Amino acid sequence: AKIYFSFPGELLMRMLKMLILPLITSSLMSGLSSMESKACCRMGVLTVTYYLWTTFIAVVVGIVLVIIIKPGVGTDMESHRLGGGPVMTSADALIDLIRNMVPSNLIEATFQQYKTDLIPILKVPTRTVQPNFVYVFPDENDPKGRTVYLELTPPPDVTYKTSPGTSQQMNVLGIVIFSATMGLLLGRMGERGAPLVNVCQCINECVMKIINAAVWYFPFGIVFLVAGKILDMQDPSTLGKKLGWYGITVLAGLFVHGLILLPFFYFVLTKKNPFTYIRGLLQAMVIALATSSSSATLPITMKCLLENCHVDRQIARFVLPVGATINMDGTALYEAVAAIFIAQVNDYELDFGQLVTISITATAASIGAAGIPQAGLVTMVIVLTSVGLPPDDITLIVAIDWILDRFRTMINVLGDALAAGIIAHLCRKDFPLSGAGKAGPSYGTQNPHAHNNSNSVEVPMTEIHTHKDCMFDTTGDSVGERQAHTVYYNICQV
Repeated sequence: AKIYFSFPGELLMRMLKMLILPLITSSLMSGLSSMESKACCRMGVLTVTYYLWTTFIAVVVGIVLVIIIKPGVGTDMESHRLGGGPVMTSADALIDLIRNMVPSNLIEATFQQYKTDLIPILKVPTRTVQPNFVYVFPDENDPKGRTVYLELTPPPDVTYKTSPGTSQQMNVLGIVIFSATMGLLLGRMGERGAPLVNVCQCINECVMKIINAAVWYFPFGIVFLVAGKILDMQDPSTLGKKLGWYGITVLAGLFVHGLILLPFFYFVLTKKNPFTYIRGLLQAMVIALATSSSSATLPITMKCLLENCHVDRQIARFVLPVGATINMDGTALYEAVAAIFIAQVNDYELDFGQLVTISITATAASIGAAGIPQAGLVTMVIVLTSVGLPPDDITLIVAIDWILDRFRTMINVLGDALAAGIIAHLCRKDFPLSGAGKAGPSYGTQNPHAHNNSNSVEVPMTEIHTHKDCMFDTTGDSVGERQAHTVYYNICQV
């Protein structure tokens, strides 16, 4: 009955996941192909720097709150802990992240990632001839007592051997880097790259139309998606008593970071009201809350930014796919809080050096986390092993993780969207359409008479609706200005 009840919600998840691959590839290729390499390089550096900085701040917020509230002190946990949790080292995780940036097979990258597996090898020591211990038991029949020889076998030596393995998740990082490189080079190719750029633009536009149609199904799907998860809960009251303070700590950290710090950064850098901007993102945040996947929410975030927040299309196409891959503020904050919570439950004192290690590892691990539901649990192992905490203790927080996962995905999506607004403001001079729709320097041919130039090439025009634009009619030496509602620009750099 649970499976049938949550089926409409499952359809919603499948629908959104279906759109991730075409959206990321088409948006990055068409977006970056129309940019000058200098403007693109500047925007890329600004985006990655901003993402790393906010992720690190999120970790610090989480660590400060968990040390103040101390949710794990005095918590009575039952020992339902599963043995033999996943084994992983920080070095392996970092190398895997770099390996995933350069996928060996692009088709394989669309459905699986590279993941190092550690295989345990047991070395059983040879049996000893001499008995280790001799016990004498009293015996009524024998006055000297009965002699018992006891042989203790020493424990086996466990060594680990690395072997290449795979994880059944889309390698979004590899696809993002490949698509970005292709987009940049298509822009440099000019005339010869134009046909492929047009194909990407068509795919991008078509995906956005599918999203507009799918929006009507969302309210129905969301209800069943969340209701199905609530049915899976065993006993909410006992769960609340055990993990209540832990949940409150994570939610407080997400609230401080998402509704105070991120809007504050937006206000300082753009001098605009952040809450009017956030109001346009409500639909994307509701979808993030329902699906708990920032990758699945990506199509809706793109729609909200273009239609409600009026962010430049080129910037949204670059900043959002990169953000959905590497910007995981909520996940980083949650991992730091969870690691220190597990340390407090085990009465394990963490010194300042270990707190710094947790902050750096949580930042790095969140970048490597996939944009899928509960991906943070996988990378959590790396954070725990970096400071010597038992990875098996992840099972303590699994019960409440699905609820917190939804809220931290909301903060991830909010962080991506605010970053797009900030980058759009900082890079407004590098793009032809920015601000209130004023035409700036375009990288295509705007003038209809410019085709007479021997170096130019005819490229299909892309229609861009703006608030107010001017078209110029040239008659002899005089230039007459008339108002027009639609201006046609070439997106392709010629």
